[in-house]
Amino acid sequence: MRTRASISSDFGRNGSPTSPLRPFAAPLAMHDGKFFRVMTVKPKILVVDDQMAVALMIVFLLTRAGCEAEAALSAEKALRLAQTETFDLITLDVDMPGINGFELFQRLKQIPHLEETPIVFVSGNATIENHQRAFELGAADFIEKPFGASDFVSRVLSLVEQTATA
Repeated sequence: MRTRASISSDFGRNGSPTSPLRPFAAPLAMHDGKFFRVMTVKPKILVVDDQMAVALMIVFLLTRAGCEAEAALSAEKALRLAQTETFDLITLDVDMPGINGFELFQRLKQIPHLEETPIVFVSGNATIENHQRAFELGAADFIEKPFGASDFVSRVLSLVEQTATA
């Protein structure tokens, strides 16, 4: 089955804006008759998971979706990266050796430039208690492993877009 997609923007053929009211509007894409915005700036996402295969899979999915994703296989590495870089969203595993995901969440939120950064827990240990604790701390979402790739990506991108437009 073939689908048709087209892209349009507010810029004319010579690169000049065609609308004086929206000279920097993001391009729009149409898929199956519905319009959606195309990301023009890659969201930067930190993926924290002690299982390398899971971290690499999440990085792959997010990169394929147009994000810049970086993996940290330990809480310590995540804290080092968070001190020096800014992220649009962070994903955390709950169960990690040493510092667990909940403690890491609290430490990340103490870093001034990450106070408003949405953090999503991604865990195979999706007990009611873990859900409650995550949301009490202020998590943006809790995604249970295993997850569907398209559901995962759409939930993460939705949070990134909500934060960007807030």
